[in-house]
Amino acid sequence: MKTLIHKAENRGHANHGWLNAKHSFSFASWYDPSKIHFGALRVLNDDEVAQGMGFGKHPHDNMEIITLVQEGSLEHKDSMGNGSIMKPNDVQVMSAGTGVFHSEMNPDKNNPVKLFQIWVFPDKGNVTPRYDQKTFLPEDRKNKWQEIVKPDTQQEGDAIFIHQQAWFNLTDMDANNEIMYTNKKTANGAYVFVIDGEVEVNGEKLERRDAMGITEYTNFNIKALSNARILVMDLPMIELEY
Repeated sequence: MKTLIHKAENRGHANHGWLNAKHSFSFASWYDPSKIHFGALRVLNDDEVAQGMGFGKHPHDNMEIITLVQEGSLEHKDSMGNGSIMKPNDVQVMSAGTGVFHSEMNPDKNNPVKLFQIWVFPDKGNVTPRYDQKTFLPEDRKNKWQEIVKPDTQQEGDAIFIHQQAWFNLTDMDANNEIMYTNKKTANGAYVFVIDGEVEVNGEKLERRDAMGITEYTNFNIKALSNARILVMDLPMIELEY
């Protein structure tokens, strides 16, 4: 087993007034050559968008984009004709494929919205763009894994599919509980992201918004040192050329 630690305080930070963003990987004007990607995981942004503001209409292509709202609400519109409001416990997936325009706005005039925006490189290019959104109940992840994203090749389960051999799982752990994670595909890596709380993984203490990348593993154990919420992203360890 090999591990790397990404501490929360070492993330990139950009405050644009309307957007206060923390970047786990190089993004926009923040660049760290040691933090370009973790396998197929390219972007993990921890965003807070001010009331009534947001990301105006803009394009994407050939990227799997996953959004998880943590607090508040987010209004989605896109060139495929989709429109929806996201709340906490909702998961949004957009396969940009051959190209799509979309906007993500905070419709609340009084409160900010907090969200994670995650980009994953697809395993096939120029697919037909698509959009999906589902609600995943918190009681279904209490001290157990709740699969929210799965590969397009997996038929079973309620998770939303993406065009990659990747799985995302959430858990809400009570203090002093332990849970084991087993890899879904040989040679995949796992990126463990602590949304809230404190945990111990492989003997390392991780706090809120800390992360650990794990490779060359079969399984690993997570112990909750406090009530905690964990996201594990299980992805191919692809190499990129620059």
